[in-house]
Amino acid sequence: MSDNSETVLTTRDGQPLKVSLRRALRREKLRALMLIAPLLVFVLLTFVAPIVDMLFRSVENSIVVDTLPRTVEALDDWDADSGKLPDEQVFAALAADLKIAAEEKTHTRLGSRLNYEMTGVSSLFRKTGRRVKRMDEGNYTEQFIKIDKDWGDVAVWALLKQYSGRYTDGYYLAAVDAERTQDGVQMKPADERIYLYLFGRTLFLSVAITASCLILGYPIAYLLAALPVRSSNMLMILVLLPFWTSLLVRTSAWKVLLQQQGVINDFLVWVGIVSDAGRLVMINNQTGTIIAMTHILLPFMILPLYSVMKTISPTYVRAAKSLGANDWTAFWRVYFPQSVPGIGAGAVLAFILSIGYYITPELVGGTSGIFISNRIAYHISSSLNWGLAAALGTMLLAAVMILFVVYDRIVGIDNVKLG
Repeated sequence: MSDNSETVLTTRDGQPLKVSLRRALRREKLRALMLIAPLLVFVLLTFVAPIVDMLFRSVENSIVVDTLPRTVEALDDWDADSGKLPDEQVFAALAADLKIAAEEKTHTRLGSRLNYEMTGVSSLFRKTGRRVKRMDEGNYTEQFIKIDKDWGDVAVWALLKQYSGRYTDGYYLAAVDAERTQDGVQMKPADERIYLYLFGRTLFLSVAITASCLILGYPIAYLLAALPVRSSNMLMILVLLPFWTSLLVRTSAWKVLLQQQGVINDFLVWVGIVSDAGRLVMINNQTGTIIAMTHILLPFMILPLYSVMKTISPTYVRAAKSLGANDWTAFWRVYFPQSVPGIGAGAVLAFILSIGYYITPELVGGTSGIFISNRIAYHISSSLNWGLAAALGTMLLAAVMILFVVYDRIVGIDNVKLG
């Protein structure tokens, strides 16, 4: 008679072996998690949290309903397409809300927010906030219009109703040069469209900068990989030299070199290539942006290329030549395909870094060489329109992610290597 019962293996203390093994693995995972916990917290606080906050700010619009809750509720029954002003009840609700907002000093923030959508609303709320406390009971419609005739404009009330929700797509519409009107979403007049053009310019210049980095960086990386160790180390110091200098110093140096009375133009005039009256304009335009950005991002192209080229054995090229291939055929058919992973890594690094730069284009790009990132910085630091800045930043992030997916489909992210 056979015994079908399974023999349970146990440890010395009598615990089942499987239970003891699971417990040991759990302790190892917890220990590993504790080791990476500081890095994980750092990434969450400095990378993930700002992106989430940016995404939220691009649609957040609670200031209207928080500042004017009674007015927003009263406007629910008003038809903005009727062409008529709201009734007395809405004006009374506005008076009650503005009295509280004036005491809490929040009416100015509300005016600044709505001023992004309609010029003059900020001064309207400031002016009304100073006088709302002196209003008499009753006949609020006449009193508001007496304070400022803009309260008799249906467009102002339509604006309040349109942006009364806690979330809005207005920032994204503005980011694509569109606006919501009574007739629906429409593109802004041609002379007011700037963001789509800036997005296109940013992508074009980033591709041009990446291409120039590749054209200049590939021969340098090839030379670094082919030279003896001592010579390549000396040349590598020159490649890394830009990292030892401040970004502002390097950019300022290019301003000195590229200006019409600068070193390069003086040299060209001296050798007779250009006349003194025909000095080249190489600064405060797209040319200056491409030259300065190429210099800044060139090491990010050279280093991945060098690390990949260093792993390519020279025996492959020698074998190709021994089989009858000339120098160009051996390079193009044998050596170059093996360096493509380095090209991919360098191109991704250079493109991603260039598309988000704003200091260098601001200093050397003028009006024709700035990027969309310069407008983002402007809205964050000058106009204080953080919602529009967040929407532009989100769209830039989305564009990068789309290009990354396209690159993965065409080239394959698995083919990108750093050595």
